[in-house]
Amino acid sequence: MAARISVSRARSGLGHPEARALVLRAVRAALKAQGVDVPCEISVMFTDDEGIREINREFRGIDSATDVLSFPMNELSPGEFDAQYCERDPGTGAVLLGDMAISLERCAAQGEEFGHGFEREIMYLTVHSVLHLLGYDHVDEGEMKREMRAREEEIMRLLGK
Repeated sequence: MAARISVSRARSGLGHPEARALVLRAVRAALKAQGVDVPCEISVMFTDDEGIREINREFRGIDSATDVLSFPMNELSPGEFDAQYCERDPGTGAVLLGDMAISLERCAAQGEEFGHGFEREIMYLTVHSVLHLLGYDHVDEGEMKREMRAREEEIMRLLGK
């Protein structure tokens, strides 16, 4: 599987030296664990709390910062990836999975707050977002939220985190 993962920064100088490599590793692990074995594309943007707050306000109508936002390109059923139901890049034929925005500022703060550090936090948020791009959600406390959390923890285990 050839996943094309583009990583950008909302502004220069923003970031953590290992953020890009950690995100790439987490995206690839999540896609593999979920059985995505076709060429696909995901776009990742690193931002800060103010940047993610603006995105949250613009696209979700919520005027607050958060850790990660996911923007799926397809309406998929959790755990049932099927490329034939996905948008594709007309030039390459790659499945377009969607976009994510990660607040590196929030990621660092939560890594410290939860006591597991930046590395695990950014990988967890990335796995969480990839699952959203693949149809998982956690809007309620029901079975889907439990299923999503179980998948997250399994993928983190595969990553050694």
